[in-house]
Amino acid sequence: MGAVHEGERDRNGVRLLSDIREALSALGVSPSLVTKAEREMLDEQGYLRLEGILDAWQVATLVRRFDELVSEEGERAGVEAHQEQGADRLAELVDKDPAFDLCWNNPKQLAAVSHVLGWKEFKVFSLNGRAALPSQGHQSLHVDWSSAVAPGDYQICNSIWMLDDFTTENGATRVIPGSHRWGRLPQDDMADLRQPHPDEILLLGSAGTAVVFNSHLWHGGTQNRTDKPRRALHSAYVRRDKKQQTIFRNYLLPATYERLSAAQRYLLEV
Repeated sequence: MGAVHEGERDRNGVRLLSDIREALSALGVSPSLVTKAEREMLDEQGYLRLEGILDAWQVATLVRRFDELVSEEGERAGVEAHQEQGADRLAELVDKDPAFDLCWNNPKQLAAVSHVLGWKEFKVFSLNGRAALPSQGHQSLHVDWSSAVAPGDYQICNSIWMLDDFTTENGATRVIPGSHRWGRLPQDDMADLRQPHPDEILLLGSAGTAVVFNSHLWHGGTQNRTDKPRRALHSAYVRRDKKQQTIFRNYLLPATYERLSAAQRYLLEV
Protein backbone atom coordinates (compact mmCIF):
# COMPACT_ATOMS: atom_id res chain seq x y z
CA MET A 1 0.00 0.00 0.00
CA GLY A 2 1.37 3.42 -0.92
CA ALA A 3 0.95 6.72 0.89
CA VAL A 4 -2.50 7.30 2.33
CA HIS A 5 -4.10 10.59 1.34
CA GLU A 6 -6.50 12.64 3.45
CA GLY A 7 -10.00 11.21 3.28
CA GLU A 8 -9.00 7.87 1.75
CA ARG A 9 -11.21 4.98 2.82
CA ASP A 10 -11.11 1.20 2.69
CA ARG A 11 -13.55 -1.09 0.89
CA ASN A 12 -16.06 -0.69 3.74
CA GLY A 13 -15.84 3.08 3.82
CA VAL A 14 -13.68 3.20 6.97
CA ARG A 15 -11.15 6.04 6.89
CA LEU A 16 -7.61 4.76 6.43
CA LEU A 17 -5.05 5.89 8.97
CA SER A 18 -2.08 7.87 7.73
CA ASP A 19 0.73 6.90 10.14
CA ILE A 20 1.75 4.76 13.08
CA ARG A 21 1.24 7.50 15.64
CA GLU A 22 -2.39 7.86 14.65
CA ALA A 23 -2.88 4.10 14.90
CA LEU A 24 -1.14 3.90 18.27
CA SER A 25 -3.13 6.82 19.64
CA ALA A 26 -6.36 5.07 18.65
CA LEU A 27 -5.19 2.06 20.67
CA GLY A 28 -4.42 4.18 23.73
CA VAL A 29 -0.66 4.11 23.30
CA SER A 30 1.56 7.02 24.32
CA PRO A 31 5.20 7.49 25.39
CA SER A 32 4.07 8.15 28.96
CA LEU A 33 3.10 4.48 29.38
CA VAL A 34 6.76 3.51 29.78
CA THR A 35 8.67 5.11 32.64
CA LYS A 36 12.21 6.45 32.49
CA ALA A 37 13.47 3.36 34.32
CA GLU A 38 11.64 1.08 31.87
CA ARG A 39 13.08 2.94 28.89
CA GLU A 40 16.55 2.59 30.37
CA MET A 41 15.99 -1.14 30.90
CA LEU A 42 15.07 -1.57 27.24
CA ASP A 43 17.97 0.57 26.08
CA GLU A 44 20.66 -0.96 28.28
CA GLN A 45 19.58 -4.54 28.98
CA GLY A 46 17.41 -5.07 25.90
CA TYR A 47 14.28 -6.42 27.57
CA LEU A 48 11.44 -5.37 29.88
CA ARG A 49 9.34 -7.69 32.04
CA LEU A 50 5.63 -6.77 32.34
CA GLU A 51 4.26 -8.82 35.21
CA GLY A 52 0.57 -9.68 35.52
CA ILE A 53 -0.34 -8.18 32.17
CA LEU A 54 -2.80 -11.07 31.66
CA ASP A 55 -5.16 -12.18 34.41
CA ALA A 56 -5.81 -15.82 35.32
CA TRP A 57 -9.00 -16.04 33.24
CA GLN A 58 -7.26 -14.63 30.16
CA VAL A 59 -4.36 -17.06 30.58
CA ALA A 60 -6.75 -20.01 30.90
CA THR A 61 -8.63 -18.91 27.77
CA LEU A 62 -5.43 -18.62 25.74
CA VAL A 63 -4.07 -21.95 27.01
CA ARG A 64 -7.29 -23.73 26.07
CA ARG A 65 -7.31 -22.23 22.58
CA PHE A 66 -3.59 -22.92 22.14
CA ASP A 67 -4.05 -26.61 22.94
CA GLU A 68 -7.14 -26.86 20.72
CA LEU A 69 -5.25 -25.45 17.74
CA VAL A 70 -2.26 -27.75 18.27
CA SER A 71 -4.66 -30.69 18.24
CA GLU A 72 -6.76 -29.44 15.31
CA GLU A 73 -3.87 -28.49 13.04
CA GLY A 74 -1.72 -31.53 13.76
CA GLU A 75 1.28 -31.83 11.45
CA ARG A 76 0.41 -28.55 9.73
CA ALA A 77 0.59 -26.50 12.92
CA GLY A 78 2.87 -23.52 12.37
CA VAL A 79 3.29 -24.11 8.65
CA GLU A 80 2.36 -20.48 7.82
CA ALA A 81 5.61 -19.34 9.44
CA HIS A 82 7.90 -21.92 11.01
CA GLN A 83 7.93 -25.48 12.31
CA GLU A 84 10.46 -26.73 14.83
CA GLN A 85 11.55 -30.16 16.00
CA GLY A 86 10.94 -30.47 19.73
CA ALA A 87 8.28 -27.78 19.95
CA ASP A 88 4.64 -27.33 19.05
CA ARG A 89 4.36 -24.28 16.83
CA LEU A 90 1.36 -22.15 15.87
CA ALA A 91 1.26 -19.23 13.45
CA GLU A 92 -1.02 -16.57 11.95
CA LEU A 93 -3.01 -16.40 15.18
CA VAL A 94 -4.75 -13.13 14.34
CA ASP A 95 -7.16 -15.19 12.24
CA LYS A 96 -7.67 -17.99 14.73
CA ASP A 97 -9.38 -16.36 17.70
CA PRO A 98 -10.10 -12.77 18.84
CA ALA A 99 -8.70 -13.79 22.25
CA PHE A 100 -5.21 -13.56 20.74
CA ASP A 101 -5.73 -9.81 20.21
CA LEU A 102 -4.72 -9.43 23.87
CA CYS A 103 -1.16 -10.19 22.86
CA TRP A 104 -0.62 -7.75 20.01
CA ASN A 105 -2.86 -4.79 20.99
CA ASN A 106 -1.80 -4.11 24.59
CA PRO A 107 -1.02 -0.38 25.04
CA LYS A 108 1.87 -0.90 27.48
CA GLN A 109 3.43 -3.54 25.26
CA LEU A 110 3.05 -1.33 22.18
CA ALA A 111 4.58 1.65 23.99
CA ALA A 112 7.62 -0.47 24.89
CA VAL A 113 7.91 -1.76 21.31
CA SER A 114 7.58 1.78 19.97
CA HIS A 115 10.42 2.91 22.21
CA VAL A 116 12.72 0.16 20.92
CA LEU A 117 11.86 1.08 17.31
CA GLY A 118 12.28 4.81 17.94
CA TRP A 119 8.58 5.64 17.53
CA LYS A 120 9.08 5.21 13.79
CA GLU A 121 6.76 3.46 11.36
CA PHE A 122 6.32 -0.26 12.09
CA LYS A 123 3.88 -3.14 11.65
CA VAL A 124 3.19 -6.59 13.05
CA PHE A 125 5.83 -9.05 11.90
CA SER A 126 4.12 -12.19 13.23
CA LEU A 127 1.82 -13.57 15.91
CA ASN A 128 2.92 -17.11 16.72
CA GLY A 129 2.82 -19.72 19.47
CA ARG A 130 5.54 -22.03 20.76
CA ALA A 131 5.42 -24.83 23.31
CA ALA A 132 8.71 -26.44 24.30
CA LEU A 133 7.95 -30.15 24.63
CA PRO A 134 9.17 -32.35 27.50
CA SER A 135 12.92 -33.14 27.26
CA GLN A 136 13.18 -30.88 24.20
CA GLY A 137 13.07 -27.23 23.13
CA HIS A 138 16.72 -26.18 23.45
CA GLN A 139 17.69 -23.64 20.78
CA SER A 140 20.92 -22.13 19.58
CA LEU A 141 21.54 -18.55 20.61
CA HIS A 142 20.26 -16.36 17.81
CA VAL A 143 18.79 -12.99 16.89
CA ASP A 144 15.68 -12.37 14.82
CA TRP A 145 17.46 -10.48 12.05
CA SER A 146 19.76 -11.58 9.25
CA SER A 147 22.64 -9.24 10.08
CA ALA A 148 24.15 -7.25 12.91
CA VAL A 149 22.98 -3.65 13.33
CA ALA A 150 24.54 -0.58 14.89
CA PRO A 151 23.27 0.35 18.37
CA GLY A 152 20.01 2.26 17.98
CA ASP A 153 19.36 1.10 14.41
CA TYR A 154 16.90 -1.53 15.56
CA GLN A 155 14.69 -3.16 12.96
CA ILE A 156 12.60 -5.63 14.94
CA CYS A 157 11.16 -6.10 18.42
CA ASN A 158 9.48 -9.14 19.94
CA SER A 159 7.43 -10.02 22.99
CA ILE A 160 6.95 -13.28 24.86
CA TRP A 161 3.60 -13.91 26.57
CA MET A 162 3.96 -16.59 29.23
CA LEU A 163 1.00 -18.98 29.23
CA ASP A 164 2.78 -21.23 31.72
CA ASP A 165 5.18 -20.24 34.47
CA PHE A 166 8.69 -19.84 33.03
CA THR A 167 11.02 -21.69 35.40
CA THR A 168 14.62 -22.86 35.50
CA GLU A 169 13.39 -26.36 34.66
CA ASN A 170 10.82 -26.00 31.89
CA GLY A 171 12.63 -24.31 29.02
CA ALA A 172 12.54 -20.61 29.86
CA THR A 173 14.15 -18.30 27.30
CA ARG A 174 17.78 -17.34 27.90
CA VAL A 175 19.07 -13.91 26.91
CA ILE A 176 22.44 -12.15 26.99
CA PRO A 177 21.68 -8.72 28.53
CA GLY A 178 23.09 -5.84 26.52
CA SER A 179 24.05 -7.97 23.52
CA HIS A 180 21.74 -5.96 21.24
CA ARG A 181 24.25 -3.11 21.53
CA TRP A 182 27.33 -5.13 20.55
CA GLY A 183 26.87 -4.86 16.78
CA ARG A 184 27.71 -8.57 16.44
CA LEU A 185 25.88 -11.84 15.91
CA PRO A 186 26.23 -14.84 18.25
CA GLN A 187 28.11 -16.79 15.58
CA ASP A 188 30.73 -14.05 15.47
CA ASP A 189 31.79 -14.95 19.02
CA MET A 190 30.77 -18.56 19.62
CA ALA A 191 31.81 -21.80 17.97
CA ASP A 192 28.85 -23.73 19.42
CA LEU A 193 25.67 -21.67 19.69
CA ARG A 194 23.90 -24.33 21.73
CA GLN A 195 26.35 -24.02 24.59
CA PRO A 196 25.79 -21.71 27.60
CA HIS A 197 27.09 -18.16 27.36
CA PRO A 198 28.90 -16.81 30.44
CA ASP A 199 26.58 -13.77 30.61
CA GLU A 200 23.25 -15.47 29.95
CA ILE A 201 20.25 -15.18 32.24
CA LEU A 202 16.84 -16.86 32.14
CA LEU A 203 13.64 -14.88 31.64
CA LEU A 204 11.59 -16.28 34.52
CA GLY A 205 8.05 -15.33 35.45
CA SER A 206 4.56 -16.41 36.30
CA ALA A 207 1.93 -17.21 33.69
CA GLY A 208 0.39 -13.91 32.62
CA THR A 209 3.74 -12.11 32.42
CA ALA A 210 4.93 -10.62 29.14
CA VAL A 211 8.51 -9.72 28.25
CA VAL A 212 9.15 -7.17 25.50
CA PHE A 213 12.64 -7.64 24.10
CA ASN A 214 14.78 -6.13 21.41
CA SER A 215 15.00 -8.88 18.78
CA HIS A 216 18.67 -8.05 18.19
CA LEU A 217 19.28 -9.32 21.73
CA TRP A 218 20.97 -12.72 21.70
CA HIS A 219 18.41 -15.24 22.91
CA GLY A 220 17.15 -18.81 22.67
CA GLY A 221 14.89 -21.35 24.31
CA THR A 222 16.33 -23.83 26.82
CA GLN A 223 15.54 -27.48 27.37
CA ASN A 224 12.25 -28.33 29.02
CA ARG A 225 13.25 -30.82 31.72
CA THR A 226 9.69 -31.37 32.97
CA ASP A 227 6.93 -33.70 31.84
CA LYS A 228 4.62 -30.94 30.56
CA PRO A 229 4.81 -28.52 27.60
CA ARG A 230 5.88 -24.94 28.29
CA ARG A 231 3.61 -22.65 26.25
CA ALA A 232 4.09 -19.06 25.12
CA LEU A 233 2.83 -16.64 22.49
CA HIS A 234 5.19 -14.40 20.53
CA SER A 235 4.08 -11.13 18.96
CA ALA A 236 6.77 -9.40 16.94
CA TYR A 237 6.93 -6.04 15.14
CA VAL A 238 9.16 -4.84 12.35
CA ARG A 239 9.99 -1.56 10.63
CA ARG A 240 7.26 -0.81 8.14
CA ASP A 241 9.53 -0.90 5.08
CA LYS A 242 10.65 -4.46 5.87
CA LYS A 243 8.95 -7.75 5.01
CA GLN A 244 6.63 -9.46 7.47
CA GLN A 245 7.15 -13.10 8.42
CA THR A 246 3.40 -13.49 8.02
CA ILE A 247 2.13 -11.29 5.20
CA PHE A 248 -1.28 -10.83 6.73
CA ARG A 249 -2.99 -9.50 3.62
CA ASN A 250 -2.30 -12.89 2.01
CA TYR A 251 -3.99 -14.80 4.81
CA LEU A 252 -6.57 -12.68 6.58
CA LEU A 253 -10.09 -14.07 6.39
CA PRO A 254 -12.88 -11.64 5.41
CA ALA A 255 -14.57 -12.17 8.78
CA THR A 256 -11.35 -11.27 10.60
CA TYR A 257 -10.88 -8.15 8.49
CA GLU A 258 -14.43 -7.05 9.27
CA ARG A 259 -13.97 -7.29 13.04
CA LEU A 260 -10.70 -5.36 13.12
CA SER A 261 -10.52 -1.63 13.78
CA ALA A 262 -8.76 0.78 11.43
CA ALA A 263 -5.85 0.93 13.89
CA GLN A 264 -5.53 -2.86 13.99
CA ARG A 265 -5.62 -3.05 10.22
CA TYR A 266 -2.87 -0.43 10.03
CA LEU A 267 -0.69 -2.46 12.39
CA LEU A 268 -1.20 -5.57 10.24
CA GLU A 269 -0.77 -3.61 6.98
CA VAL A 270 -3.99 -4.96 5.49
